[in-house]
Amino acid sequence: MTAPVQTVARAIRTALCTADPRAKCFAARDVARAWRRGALVWDFDVAMPDQPAWPDAPDLLPPSQMPKRRKGGSERGRIALWHSLAHIEFVAIDLALDMAGRFGAQMGAEFVGDFLDVAADEAMHFALLARKLEQLGSQYGALPAHAGLWEAAHETRHDVAARLAVVPMVLEARGLDVTPATLERVKASGDDRGAKILARILDDEIRHVGFGAKHFKRCAEMKQEPAESYWRRLVKLHFRGFVRPPFNDSARLEAGLSRDFYAEIAH
Repeated sequence: MTAPVQTVARAIRTALCTADPRAKCFAARDVARAWRRGALVWDFDVAMPDQPAWPDAPDLLPPSQMPKRRKGGSERGRIALWHSLAHIEFVAIDLALDMAGRFGAQMGAEFVGDFLDVAADEAMHFALLARKLEQLGSQYGALPAHAGLWEAAHETRHDVAARLAVVPMVLEARGLDVTPATLERVKASGDDRGAKILARILDDEIRHVGFGAKHFKRCAEMKQEPAESYWRRLVKLHFRGFVRPPFNDSARLEAGLSRDFYAEIAH
């Protein structure tokens, strides 16, 4: 008996509509694997959900209501750090899946493959961080988390260039700036395993930002606009925060994001 054929859009939507974190990780990796094997039909026959399915925990709070994370080496502070990182990576799975499913028909097969690879990476990052929390005697969902991470996706749901400008090229690029200092603090505390997790995430995120920059430059070419000024205009329109220094210029440049993009609007 021939196995039923699934479209790429339906496979992505199924993963987005999976709430359980562990199951979502497996679903994201399965979609990416099926895509690489050529097992998915190129058909965008279903729409992506306005919001992915998420578990009942953690409680999602507005940024102004998030408890301040204490600096230092207390056990509570360490758990809060790893929980925050796990939540970022969990939402990043859905950001990458939605990118591929929402804009894939418009942008083509290379775009879909790149962002399904990103989704699989983010699933692996989340799994590493969830395991780290368990080793500390906690779990994902034990603490409240930031409710605003999906806002950028919702704000840019009708414009692939705006989505690329804000999500990979602002939000993920910020990770390139802040992760090295976090990595050094973790290493200085004697947590070599934690430092290795962060080093792996940093390496992968350079590639992810690179995918965003590559496809954004394609959008700029199609619009016949200089990529740098087009990016700045979209960021001013669609990003509610600020592009703040200090910048990890070398990692950003490796990802294709030169200072010509962001120096002029840095706060």
